[in-house]
Amino acid sequence: MAKPLKTLGEDVWRTKVEKVNGELFALTYGSIVTQLCRDFNNNYAKVNTQLDKMGYNMGTRLIEEFLARSQLGRCRDFRDTAETVAKVAFKMFLNISPTVTNVAPDAKAFSLIFDENPLAEFVELPESARRRAVGSTAGPVENGDAMASAPAQAPLWFSNVLCGVVRGALEMVQLQVDARWVSDVLLGDECSEMRVTLIKVLEDEVPAGED
Repeated sequence: MAKPLKTLGEDVWRTKVEKVNGELFALTYGSIVTQLCRDFNNNYAKVNTQLDKMGYNMGTRLIEEFLARSQLGRCRDFRDTAETVAKVAFKMFLNISPTVTNVAPDAKAFSLIFDENPLAEFVELPESARRRAVGSTAGPVENGDAMASAPAQAPLWFSNVLCGVVRGALEMVQLQVDARWVSDVLLGDECSEMRVTLIKVLEDEVPAGED
């Protein structure tokens, strides 16, 4: 009988993952974000885009490790994907289990609520990084355009790398998604919420020379 996802995530974290000092991990990530802010002269829209790209590249590689260690097969549907991401993937790599909520009626979108976020454990953003225009959310930009369509007062979505990781990993299993933060406690919001929306299911690539 297959293990419940929550149990599987805990087992993989306990027995199959090499542990990294959490404080060192958070400080290292923080230094990367700080350097990006310097490089882009505190243009947080561009920093958000760069973090998303970094995460995407990480996600396309982490998916292989995830599948090898979890031994999970293809998810039944997008709701099953949501539970797997929350209870197994995030547990495996960050030792957290965000809550799946606000599932769309057609089950093609869901939210992840983060009660804890090791990336932001020692972070307090300056006022300039917390300002945002109404409706401002984080997300990838097509064709590498550095958030050209973003509002002028885009805030810093400090953990935007996680959106990129989710996006990159799911794309490797034929799920093209949009992943973006809609709220963040670092910006003064009540909770940190990531919204993940299914754009389309990609067709499996057929190797050259095969029908």
